[in-house]
Amino acid sequence: MKTYGLLGNPLSQSFSQKYFSEKFQNENIDAEYLNFELPTIDALKDLLEERPDLSGLNVTIPYKEQVLKFLDDMDDSAKEIKAVNCIKIFLKDGKPYLKGYNTDVIGFSKSLSPLLKEHHTKALILGTGGSSKAVAHALKLLSIDYIFVSRTPKSDKEISYAELSPKVLNERTVIINTSPVGMYPKNDTYPDIPYLLLNNKHLLYDLVYNPLTTTFMQKGMEQGASAKNGLDMLHIQAEEGWAIWNK
Repeated sequence: MKTYGLLGNPLSQSFSQKYFSEKFQNENIDAEYLNFELPTIDALKDLLEERPDLSGLNVTIPYKEQVLKFLDDMDDSAKEIKAVNCIKIFLKDGKPYLKGYNTDVIGFSKSLSPLLKEHHTKALILGTGGSSKAVAHALKLLSIDYIFVSRTPKSDKEISYAELSPKVLNERTVIINTSPVGMYPKNDTYPDIPYLLLNNKHLLYDLVYNPLTTTFMQKGMEQGASAKNGLDMLHIQAEEGWAIWNK
């Protein structure tokens, strides 16, 4: 039996194990999917030794960037983004060989594209973690200009939350939350943006999927904005990951 799994911490509310376990049962696939809640990414070395049956891994917060040092290779997209959320494991010269991919890009692109309108040409990316890099790459491919919003800006491509002026919000009508702020069980938290400046031209996308309607989304919709959570993105990238593991 092949084994697949998810690396991250914490994993109590993870989507992947339930999704793949149901997939394996419904499609009569002889495989299992387990959660590996590692205390640090360095524990991956021991995991690989203990589980030679591992054929593939998904990677989530906080290890999408930290895992890179364990990889033998990456596809072009993951190399450019410098973040990985999917790993294919196979034997090469009798040893485990790990190749990294980033399915966040195609998952986000396919999920966002149907919602875009002509005026959605500029975006704000809330957060600067591993997921934000995949979102930025996807926006680049969609020809949408973007800047990051960070609590501690470190480059000219980043601004602070205090800099979210009426001019900025008027120009940048796509707002993507790539941070875990608002995720269960902290449902009442939300990114610190000036929601009263939003209107029906704005599109809010939250990578968080639990709860299905985050406070970020709700506060945007109260101002007339449209909003979408990350569940559809997860379904798309899960199937992309399955294709990678089996090609």
